[in-house]
Amino acid sequence: MVEAVTSAARTAPGPDPGQAVGLEPEVARRSRSAQLLATAIRHRADLLAGLLFVLLAAWLTHGLWPAPGQRMLALNPEDQTLYEWFLAVDSRALLGDFSLLTDRLNAPDGVNLMTNTTVIALGVLLAPVTLLLGAPVTFALLAAGNLVGTAAAWYLLFTRTLRARRLAAGLGAALCGFGPGMISQSNSHLHMTAQWLVPVIVWLVVRLLRAADPAGTLDGPDHRRVVSSAVGLAAAVTVQVFIGEEVLFLAAVTLLVMTVVYAVIDRPLLRRTLPTFGGGLLLAAGLALLVLAYPLWYQFTGPQGVADGMFSPHYFSADLSSWWTISPLSVLGSDTSSRLTTGPAEYNTFLGWPLLLVTAACAVWLGRRPVVVACVAGALVMGVLSLGPELVISGARTALPGPYALLAGLPVVDGALPMRFGLALLPLTGTLLTLAVDRALRERGPARRLVPLAVGAALLSVFPTPLPTTDRPALPEFVTAGHWRQCVRPGGVLVPVPPATPKDPWPMRWATAADAQFGMPEGFFIGPYGRGGSATMGTYKRPTSALLADVAKRGVPAAVGDEQRQQAARDISFWGASCVALTDDAPHAEPLRRTLEQLFGPGTRIADAWTWRF
Repeated sequence: MVEAVTSAARTAPGPDPGQAVGLEPEVARRSRSAQLLATAIRHRADLLAGLLFVLLAAWLTHGLWPAPGQRMLALNPEDQTLYEWFLAVDSRALLGDFSLLTDRLNAPDGVNLMTNTTVIALGVLLAPVTLLLGAPVTFALLAAGNLVGTAAAWYLLFTRTLRARRLAAGLGAALCGFGPGMISQSNSHLHMTAQWLVPVIVWLVVRLLRAADPAGTLDGPDHRRVVSSAVGLAAAVTVQVFIGEEVLFLAAVTLLVMTVVYAVIDRPLLRRTLPTFGGGLLLAAGLALLVLAYPLWYQFTGPQGVADGMFSPHYFSADLSSWWTISPLSVLGSDTSSRLTTGPAEYNTFLGWPLLLVTAACAVWLGRRPVVVACVAGALVMGVLSLGPELVISGARTALPGPYALLAGLPVVDGALPMRFGLALLPLTGTLLTLAVDRALRERGPARRLVPLAVGAALLSVFPTPLPTTDRPALPEFVTAGHWRQCVRPGGVLVPVPPATPKDPWPMRWATAADAQFGMPEGFFIGPYGRGGSATMGTYKRPTSALLADVAKRGVPAAVGDEQRQQAARDISFWGASCVALTDDAPHAEPLRRTLEQLFGPGTRIADAWTWRF
């Protein structure tokens, strides 16, 4: 009987091998599609939140699209010019032509990229986009992408770490990514809006704390998670240094204040976790320093490096009145309130009274939960520090000292602008609002509707308007068609007339359009040209560049004699210049050409430029 069954099994027709082979990929594809669909359905709320963030960022920056090369931000075009040049220089890393001391500006001394806010990590990451489509496209992508990335990262932190309801997390994250300070800084300050690693850093610190708590497991602290959290924290901090050190500094100060307050409130947790948690932080700091030791040394003591800040804390202090004033870049804002700050890129403290009142009410309603008290303490400390060394109210200096005066002059702290301490209140306020709405949604009663409605109304009061944009001046054909190659080799020095300055950096757009293939003298950057090697914006003018700048300003040819011609020859030699170029769109081009001919002799016409080769 067994033999019969076995024989039947051997002779029974089976599936066709070819058919089976053909079905397996199809079945696998269907299985993968089903898995993707199931994942999308399971996370549809998260995907919707991300889509809304993308649409909001696209709307806010729509003035730059669809042609970023023809449009630019109207409120801060100088800094946009600078950052696009940074992106062009950073993209050279993809071609193996990159150094922390670049020779593509301020010839022959160069520019220390670590001393300047060069967003190196972002520039290198998007180098293919810059080289293929141009730095203006990369800039526009980052202007929108930083807003989306920051909001999305906080949303994930709120939903995964705080376990908040998605509606609550979405409202809080929207403030973190699109609050008044973020929109204001989007006016060309890419290093300040790239905050999407901050929630990652916070998450890693929380993960480290939880792993260090022996009460969380039966076997004591989870040392493996402690080590992995420390390694991840070191990596995140390292990357953030190459994106924006000021953001990292503000996050570190805020976390320090919150940690101290939390420890005071929950002393049993402090006693349980201090040795392991402290050890994990030391491990993270040690690993980060191994990588960052040389770049930080290069920044402060390397060639063209500076160890001090160049901005006055008295000038860049927040006006107390600005806190309850709505930003001019919000739908309910007024342009008249712009007098309360230094410029449209620094509306960092303009939260407005509706949002402040609702946040305060939410904090009181939430009670004395440790995380709530820590957020409130962090907000108060950072808010007070934003007021600077002297209290200013409605534009009037009161001569009353502020707590920041205790920090003034300290290393590192001296390089931060006091008013930017106010940026820390966006995530702190966003966290409080998230906790409040989440609690309300979990309860029954009037709070279930009242709290979300109040928070929504407060957020609408600071709802942003699109970033103002304007037409970008066209570049000369001499640059766009590559005619510059006829008088300067790649890597050589081209002298635009007049040379770029911090106030008029427009010739730097030439180098940006050419992917930073040539260098320039002087320009817009931070360097050690102050008294005793202190930080300044730009450098001093050589006699020839000062002479040309004066002609461009007055429109009158300069009186040129042998002394000026000899000085011009020395300046050309100092710069290592191989070409001087005057394009037709230069201010007072004709008087400039006559002056240049007196200095260097007849010029050569190339496209829409007069050139002199050396």
